[in-house]
Amino acid sequence: MRGTTVLPGTPCTAPQEGVLPMHRLEVPMPNALPFAIGTFDTIGPMSRASFPHRHTFYEIVHVTSGTGTHVLDLARWELRPPHLCVIAPGQVHHWENAEGLDGSVVLFTEDFLLDHPGDRDLLRGFTERPWLTLNQHDHDRTGRLIADLHEEYRRGALGFESVLRALLHVLVVRTARLPAPAAPVAAPGTTRPGAVADAFGRLLGRTDPGLWSVRACAGRIGVTTGYLTEAVKAATGRTPGQLVREARAHEAKRLLAHTELTVRQVAARVGFADPAYFCRFFRRETGVSPGAFRRGTEGGPGPDGHGIHHDHRIVSIARPGPAA
Repeated sequence: MRGTTVLPGTPCTAPQEGVLPMHRLEVPMPNALPFAIGTFDTIGPMSRASFPHRHTFYEIVHVTSGTGTHVLDLARWELRPPHLCVIAPGQVHHWENAEGLDGSVVLFTEDFLLDHPGDRDLLRGFTERPWLTLNQHDHDRTGRLIADLHEEYRRGALGFESVLRALLHVLVVRTARLPAPAAPVAAPGTTRPGAVADAFGRLLGRTDPGLWSVRACAGRIGVTTGYLTEAVKAATGRTPGQLVREARAHEAKRLLAHTELTVRQVAARVGFADPAYFCRFFRRETGVSPGAFRRGTEGGPGPDGHGIHHDHRIVSIARPGPAA
């Protein structure tokens, strides 16, 4: 996806005031492999970032030790390793009071799922259950699989790209099988309506205010609003309008919880020119006012200003050359 990766050494661009930093994945050359794997130490300090930020890529984290809290969107997860966590593009996350944090980090863009496009559906399903506590068997098996991924990536031997994609596919599918409090991920649709509903979900996940209307999404997908409504309702049991309102409310929650933007500024960021109308919308969708939500949210911006970071951070990892 365009803009999800950058070349090493690309200058950091300061975001607008109040905008959450967006991390992109560094790759050594244009069209290079949009994939990286390493430990928290080899990936670098951004893998332990203590300030709220987003990614343009997926991140799978296998936590093997450490204490503290992982904040993902509006949920707080206490560390009691071993854990497996899936962070999707556009989600907001950071680590709080993390000490002794260790494990493996797998980074990749949607482009890397070329061989297994169905994995996109499984990965999006983790937004409802992103944090998994592993039993010893699943922890050991996950560790072995990630070690194989790491070895393939490190060696860069003949055919390593296809092996990486295959191993990542196994990791995604096995992770989807793990028990969690939420309902299991539904099988992705294979029909034309299923594909349209899938495309609609991807557009909403991009948190682009220009796409927060049913008409705009239908135009981007290339279908009529009527067909989009039928397809989405058949696939999810809900209307596109309901899902758009939910996406706008969720993005507003993220901004209220993780930035120091005023309510007026948050309203503008989620497409409301009239703050009063935004407040009515927010109360209708959440049951509380924006101000009450912010006051009651744990893990919001602290006194050190981490709710607003004025530089554009880039996640980087260098891969050694191919094995001899």
